[in-house]
Amino acid sequence: MERFSVPATSAVSLSDPFFAPRVEANRTATIPACLRFCEETHRLESFDLKWKDGDKWYPHIYWDSDVAKVVEGMARELARRPDPALAERLDAVARRIVAAQQPDGYLNTHFTQVEPEKRWSNLHECHELYCAGHLIEAAVAHFEATGERFFLDAMRRYADCIAKTFGRKRGQKRGYPGHEELELALCRLADATGERKYLDLAAYFVDERGRKPNYYVKKEGWQEGRLTYLQAHEPPREQREAVGHAVRWAYLCCGMADVAAATGDAGLFDACRAMWENATGRRMLVTGGIGTTREGEAFERDFKLGNLTAYAESCAAIGLALFSRRMHEITGEGRYLDVLERALYNGIPSGISLSGDRFFYQNPLASNADSPYDRERQSWFSCSCCPTNFARFWPQAAQLCWALSPGEVRLCVPAASELKLENGLCLKVESRYPYDGKVAVRVSGDARPAGTSAGAQARSAARSLAPFALSLRIPDWCPKFSLAVNGKRVAAKAKDGFVSIERLWKPGDEVALDLAMPVRVLRAHDAVEADAGRIALQRGPLVYALESVDNGPGLHRISIPAKQAFRLVRAKGLPRGTVAIAGKAFETTRPGDALYSAAAPRTRLRRFVAIPYALWQNRGLSEMQVWTRES
Repeated sequence: MERFSVPATSAVSLSDPFFAPRVEANRTATIPACLRFCEETHRLESFDLKWKDGDKWYPHIYWDSDVAKVVEGMARELARRPDPALAERLDAVARRIVAAQQPDGYLNTHFTQVEPEKRWSNLHECHELYCAGHLIEAAVAHFEATGERFFLDAMRRYADCIAKTFGRKRGQKRGYPGHEELELALCRLADATGERKYLDLAAYFVDERGRKPNYYVKKEGWQEGRLTYLQAHEPPREQREAVGHAVRWAYLCCGMADVAAATGDAGLFDACRAMWENATGRRMLVTGGIGTTREGEAFERDFKLGNLTAYAESCAAIGLALFSRRMHEITGEGRYLDVLERALYNGIPSGISLSGDRFFYQNPLASNADSPYDRERQSWFSCSCCPTNFARFWPQAAQLCWALSPGEVRLCVPAASELKLENGLCLKVESRYPYDGKVAVRVSGDARPAGTSAGAQARSAARSLAPFALSLRIPDWCPKFSLAVNGKRVAAKAKDGFVSIERLWKPGDEVALDLAMPVRVLRAHDAVEADAGRIALQRGPLVYALESVDNGPGLHRISIPAKQAFRLVRAKGLPRGTVAIAGKAFETTRPGDALYSAAAPRTRLRRFVAIPYALWQNRGLSEMQVWTRES
């Protein structure tokens, strides 16, 4: 079923003004900060198995996952850019993890030391299988980056231990993860090892979930009415809505999509498609955030999308982006990349500072003195799933820009980047995206090695010639575009969100794509009560927000006319090249100090400035709003 795949980490690189600095900050700041806090909070120490009753700390049920995500980030970073010091540290941490493995293959620092008698007894809330999934993902990334097998082999033994424990045979538990993640990790393990049994185990966990009698209710005493929180109220292949804890949902959908792609299970894929459509068409914020209520970090009903109260956990936006990438790989449809891009440029980067060492757990669409969430990013959280998730996400950013299949190369996100193909050709994207829609893709070949003869160079160049389709995505926000190959205009129509040029590509070829990038005035569906009478601004993939740093306090008093000539201006105090939107607005006040008054309001014409939402709260404490009253 799967049609496309992402290129290897080592085959791609970024040089754009938006993501490349964040990827570098991840290397220099995010990973070191996460490692430091894992040391200071005893997360790493817990793998030494020296904890004893009476210590001032104890290994928490989800700590293993935090360490695993940092290790995965280190491995992905090492694959992206060789670094001897990082390689040495990665090796030390990986060996520290493996040393905690038990003789039967089990590996969990909490249940090995704190509650050994309760192993596998509380799947619905104790994160045992969730931690196992992240450890497996870390091991696969470590193997791919280093070629060493000790970590991978240890996690194979752990997966075998899990397979022995869970299943439908006599004496096995019919349980499944309370917090999904293991499903997708087992698919990655199957790919890395070539062993089908891990894919089969992933399929079991997907198919067993939600069956009657319900395992969580019958065996663990979980409340029947709360099963939707865990997506366990019915079998996943029968589900059609995005419900419950948003991160759990996104990870489950990733695992379902992986199993569907590997097995050709059309019914499972249909469930993925239906849930994706419900989530993105009825329950997603304009920034690509999902899980809008703090109560359970969960989805709400259709169109209930608040602003000040929007939860939108950083991990959930990452999960939605990774799910959408998988859906594109299976179908080739550009609409899935439209959502990936929305999260990639808005709901994900808003969760981390430009410096790379401060984080938002929640990403609301408005913030003021009464905000129910943090108004400034924090250096760490007691539950630090989001900081550690960034550590492993940013090294993947370049891979998300491209997709490969036999005979086709797709530019999914036209950020300035470079892709090295196996045939020796190199595709280099030059652009200022997301601030400009002019994109150039230049084809080059491998440089001639020192001492190579002219004849050998010519033979090498001849081998580099390869006919394939180069497809460029036309985003859903783009009203028109133009395309040229080697300076000659090409008439092309987009199909499934892409335009394709198939030819015998050779060094020196160049494709020019010009995406119109006007300021768009967005209005929400009329069932979204929170946004009635309000507008949001978007240019290219970027959703914009007003911040009091530019506009002064009292943003609620500002209204913006939708019909006006918006101007593009330099954003003050933000990275060079950041484009802000400026225009005219009205500010309404009411004279007098009385709480209620019949006095007529006063309105004055003023100027407003909006910056990319992803960059808010990088210039100090500030009010912010995405949706502004329309005048």
